Amino acid sequence: MSLGQELAPHLPFVRRYARALTGTQKHGDAYVRATLEAIVAAPEDFPRDVDPRLGLYKTFQAIWGSANVETGVDGGQDSAPPEAIAQARLARITPRSRQALLLTAMEGFTSEDAGYLIGVEAVEVEALVAEALSEIERQTHADVLIIEDEPIIAMDLETIVRDLGHGVTGVAVTRDEAVAQAMAHRPGLVLADIQLADDSSGIDAVKDILAQFEVPVIFITAFPERLLTGARPEPTFLITKPFQRSTVKAAIAQALFFDSTTVPA
Repeated sequence: MSLGQELAPHLPFVRRYARALTGTQKHGDAYVRATLEAIVAAPEDFPRDVDPRLGLYKTFQAIWGSANVETGVDGGQDSAPPEAIAQARLARITPRSRQALLLTAMEGFTSEDAGYLIGVEAVEVEALVAEALSEIERQTHADVLIIEDEPIIAMDLETIVRDLGHGVTGVAVTRDEAVAQAMAHRPGLVLADIQLADDSSGIDAVKDILAQFEVPVIFITAFPERLLTGARPEPTFLITKPFQRSTVKAAIAQALFFDSTTVPA
C-alpha cells in the first residue's frame, strides 16, 4: 500500500482538527494542503516509526508550528474576523493547551499520543487540557439552540450545555421548527443534527438561519467523512456520533472561542 493510500482515510479528520484550530474551513484546509505538499515533496521525512495517522498529524503540527499563526505573526490589520477574535483569546490561552484539548477530546488521541504530537509528557497533556477547558469556559457564554430529533440525544446535549454554564433557547426536531425557534429567540450557538424527524435536513435549517444572522454552528453526524472532503463549503465544527461528553464540550468551547459576542473584556 502506498503512503497516499495509508493516509487517505485520515484526511477528513485532520481537516476537522485544522478547521477547529483556525476557526474556518478555508484556513484549516490550507494548512492541510501545505501538510500534504510537504509529504509529497519529502516522503522520506514522513515519520515511519508510528502509525500513519500519528505521522500525518505530526507532520501537520510541524507545518502549523512553523507558520506562527497562533503567536500573531501572520495576523495583522487584514486578519479575518475569526482570527482577530482568536487573538483576543490567545493572549490568555496558550496555543499548546488548545492543541492538547482538541487532540484528546475531539480527535480521540490518548494523552501519550497527544504528548508525542505536541512534544510534551502525557501528564503535562492532562494539565494542559484542564487549563484550556477552564479558561475557555470562563471566557465564553451563549444561549444554545439544539436541533436534534432523537429525544435521548437531545436531552444529553441539553444537559451538557447547561453543565457548561450555557443556556438553552429550545430543542427543535424539524427544519421549520428550528428556523421558527431561532427567529423567536436568537441563539448564540447552534448544535444541529444532519437528519431530522420529518426527513428534513439540519443543514438546510442552518442555511435558513444563517440567511438571517450569523451564528456559530456545530454539526452532529454519524458520517463525518462525508462532510470533510475539502471540496465545497463545509462545516468548520463537527461532532461524530456516537459522541463523548468531552467531545461536545471541546467543540462548544472551540466554536465560541471564535465568536465575536464572547470576546473577553
